[in-house]
Amino acid sequence: MGKIKFGTDGWRAIVGEDFNSENVQKVAMAVGKYVFENFGKDKKIIIGYDPRNMADKFSYQMAEILSELGFVVLYSDKVLPTPVLAYNAKVLNACALMFTASHNPPEYLGIKFIPDYAGPATSDITDEIVGNLECNFEKFADGKIEKYDFSESYFEHIKGLIDIEKIKSVKSGIIFDGLYSASIGYFDKLLKDFGIEFESLHMFHDVNFGGGMPEPKPKFMKDLIEKVKADGGAVGFANDGDADRFGVINENGEYVTPNEIIAILLMHLKQNKKMNGSLVKTVGASLMLDKLAEKLGVQVVETAVGFKHVGEAMRQFNPIIGGEESGGLSIQGHIPEKDGVLANLLVLEAMAYENKTLVELQEKLADFVGCKFFNSRIDKKLNDVSEVKPVLEKFKSMSSFAGYSVIRKDLKDGVKLYLEDNSSWILVRPSGTEPLLRIYFESDSLDKIAKFESSV
Repeated sequence: MGKIKFGTDGWRAIVGEDFNSENVQKVAMAVGKYVFENFGKDKKIIIGYDPRNMADKFSYQMAEILSELGFVVLYSDKVLPTPVLAYNAKVLNACALMFTASHNPPEYLGIKFIPDYAGPATSDITDEIVGNLECNFEKFADGKIEKYDFSESYFEHIKGLIDIEKIKSVKSGIIFDGLYSASIGYFDKLLKDFGIEFESLHMFHDVNFGGGMPEPKPKFMKDLIEKVKADGGAVGFANDGDADRFGVINENGEYVTPNEIIAILLMHLKQNKKMNGSLVKTVGASLMLDKLAEKLGVQVVETAVGFKHVGEAMRQFNPIIGGEESGGLSIQGHIPEKDGVLANLLVLEAMAYENKTLVELQEKLADFVGCKFFNSRIDKKLNDVSEVKPVLEKFKSMSSFAGYSVIRKDLKDGVKLYLEDNSSWILVRPSGTEPLLRIYFESDSLDKIAKFESSV
């Protein structure tokens, strides 16, 4: 039996191997003990699941165990996105368990624990749950399972947060790639409810995700990109398996990076919706966001990589927007958890307010910031985890890199070196789960990127 480890976004493992009934029971007992000791016997527990193989079966097993221990468990009556369950954790003052492996390959399943503040569990919480794994927890009352529709309260909240009626004025067409994910029945339903026309593809749940990956990146959105190009004037949207991440294709059939989307939305929320507050971003996000925030007069709060850090900062600073470079964001007035359905709607809202295509919004952003940035990443495999520290120490001691002087260092997550041109940086950080270093680069020139990559 493999070791159960809660990483940056829950525990994940292969179904039929480490993800099995025995381990689900262990997690159920550990979570029950945590909830009872921290909140008491009357704390509700809500449970949901995405379209993955066995997610419904294992999630119901979890519900049965927790109800037998004495908890009242509200169990989703259908597949749902992680942000929908997270929002209900806040509304119902409950602890939530979401059965998903997000954008991992189809053979994986996982469990996210979401506290009643509606964002990712911080390390102190997951450490306590892991510490309970070998403990027994006895029944304390007669519990029960109630089937529950978590969608309605979420829909009403989103309708108050986004001017969906205004989206009718968007001049681009809309194409939604369901990507076999949990966003089916949520993003499309909100558009239908307001009579907004759109085309769609891959609009059914498939445990194998069409033979691809439930990840909204260009190589897994080829059908959407082809459809956008064939349309000649539409913008495309997709989400990952549990719909907490977004993928956006502009009218030219080009992938729009999460950094650009976060920047476009920050401008929209600040200028059009008059929101006030900071920007929360990770240490791996683009320098473009810092330059944009400076021009907008917005303070930047930078965190370690991972939305649990972004979410924690959002709870502390109540920013205009918080986001990460891997495709997650949330905004002021919502929850401190990434929401891909919300992100899609916000892009359409920004287009409607500005009466511009997405390509035109990208051009406006580039003109406003005054320069363009390019990003790259290399994953460097090591022979052993013990090699990670010496490599990090080596980068920490550098006074120059690839012929550029290092003007500043940041150590909140690995080692980040800012270079003298004020437009370039390199970040070296360990993966946390294997002997692997992730090396990120950013610059205002592709030639510089190539030079940096050849220097590691």
